[in-house]
Amino acid sequence: MKKTLLGLLALTAVSTAAAATSVGGSVGSGASLHLQNDLTPSSAIRYGLNLTATGFNFNRLSVGGSVDYLADFGPSDASLGGLSPYYGFGLGAGLYLGTGGGIVLYPHGTLGLRYNVTDPLSVFVEGDLGPAVYVGGVSSSAVGFGGTARIGLNYRLP
Repeated sequence: MKKTLLGLLALTAVSTAAAATSVGGSVGSGASLHLQNDLTPSSAIRYGLNLTATGFNFNRLSVGGSVDYLADFGPSDASLGGLSPYYGFGLGAGLYLGTGGGIVLYPHGTLGLRYNVTDPLSVFVEGDLGPAVYVGGVSSSAVGFGGTARIGLNYRLP
């Protein structure tokens, strides 16, 4: 029994160590920093920290985070000149500060395009859409439709 548990523990450690990790950031509909862990060569989980300003006078500032599952459309990007299209889905949550403060939950779908510049560095452009559920603030609760667009960088850690 002990040997089986030790074997499973070693297998888990090896599979976790083999998973690549990337860090990065993006700008567009706000600014974000993220940590991305590859699950397979064609899928990943991304954890993001987001800062979004609504309106040019920054009367609504949102601080929040998101967790996204991302997957490549195809196994090879050679036919697209090095571009890799991907899709995903996730859940974002934020706290609005300032005028009409409250909480927002944002389940969303994502479409993106990634280009590997060098081995550890890639750039991406992506957008997401989904319902936005607001709680608190000026109205006690509301449901709207949200979307974001961004361009960013990923750096794969050694």
